[in-house]
Amino acid sequence: MADTATIHRPDEEDSELKRSITGRLLFFYTLGDVLGSGIYVLIGLVAAAVGGAFWIAFALGVTVAAITGAAYAELVTKYPRAAGASLYVNKAFGNRPLTFLITVSFLAASMAASGSLATGFASYFSELWAAPPALLVSLVFIAILVIVNFIGITESVVINMLMTFVEVAGLLIVLVIGIVHISRGDADFGVLTHIDTSGDYGSPALAVLAGIAFSFFAMTGFENTANVAEETIEPYKAFPRSLVGGMVVAGLVYVLVSMAAALTVPTDTLAESDAALLEVVKAGILPFSTELMSTLFSIIALVAITNTTLVTIVTQPRILYGMAREDVVPGVFAKIHPTRRSPWVGLLFSGIVVGLLLAIGTAVTASGGGIDLVGRLATVTVVLLLAIYALVIVSCLKLRGQDEHDEIFRANTPLLMLGLLGNLAILGFTVYDDPSSLVWCAGLLGVGVVLFLAEHFFGSRGTGDRTPEMKEV
Repeated sequence: MADTATIHRPDEEDSELKRSITGRLLFFYTLGDVLGSGIYVLIGLVAAAVGGAFWIAFALGVTVAAITGAAYAELVTKYPRAAGASLYVNKAFGNRPLTFLITVSFLAASMAASGSLATGFASYFSELWAAPPALLVSLVFIAILVIVNFIGITESVVINMLMTFVEVAGLLIVLVIGIVHISRGDADFGVLTHIDTSGDYGSPALAVLAGIAFSFFAMTGFENTANVAEETIEPYKAFPRSLVGGMVVAGLVYVLVSMAAALTVPTDTLAESDAALLEVVKAGILPFSTELMSTLFSIIALVAITNTTLVTIVTQPRILYGMAREDVVPGVFAKIHPTRRSPWVGLLFSGIVVGLLLAIGTAVTASGGGIDLVGRLATVTVVLLLAIYALVIVSCLKLRGQDEHDEIFRANTPLLMLGLLGNLAILGFTVYDDPSSLVWCAGLLGVGVVLFLAEHFFGSRGTGDRTPEMKEV
């Protein structure tokens, strides 16, 4: 075995970020983000598109996502630094405009996801307390998570792990309900093979592809894990196991939960509900008060949404921080708070943009814009991330043979090619099915134009490595 003292590990010594995230925390960080609110909120849309066999869409979707996660794992072990996809594309192509486009695309996707999740949080919150306006609930929700992130990355990841246990408990409730229903002999297993071809898509293949497109929002989140690489202990060992392992576990849970829901509740009921898993609880199969269980499950759903949103809030300022050090965005985004050592400028900027996105989306909806804010922002997130995922896989293949050492994880090349085709197929269908999502994508990407012009005309190149760093205290 090679002497680890002599192995060349590019970029590791350049970072003075606080390495405090263990492999176990990283696993739950990945699992918690992938198992987030998507399964709680969007499962009804998937059931409507596919029919009783909608578990197939989740299985295929998480397979494509897991292959993409393997590309991320390989690149993280080469370049264990913040910035994720933006850093990898920058290393592969060395093109500042392209790198900036990826940076802004990822930020836009993350911010759209935060807005969608915050809106979903307000919807579930109204089930428990309908008094506060939904926009106010969403804004306060985002502000609280910004404060948690400001306190520190370790605290954020520990909170994430604790909330992961809660949201997994909610999914276990659904699984238990399914098991009880099956044990009573009431389940019709034929529903698990039924694909609806009477709807908008006409063929089983298109119906499943539509289901994958709708479900892919639930598959995202693993890419956020790469952005804490600079704060992970022994990233070369931790990332392949924690990232890919977390996705495999999440995929298994998704498939089992989907089957339990399909066997327990009629597909039409799931398809018509904005909170399909809550319909499983309302079926009254468990020997407990349905009202009590519904309230408990709503609280669990709120925790799940909070968990996913926390990770997106953690990610946004760290992308800006990492790329400020690469001289792609203005150096002000690398400013660190003197005591908390958090990237406070990027954090504040991200919170403001998400808040404005919520306010504008609410205004459009109130004026009769005819949009579902949760669904629209989820679609925008998927479109942007699928394009990024495809380019990350291309970057992974292009960087083969560069900056390699004995501890690098190497993804299977044929699988990467399959993952690339899968991402492009889902992206193409999503845009075809909802072309107006491109308008929203363009609007969010427009936020980055100001940053690009500011860095291009007023930035000082070569100053990135001299920016303040998050040192261990």
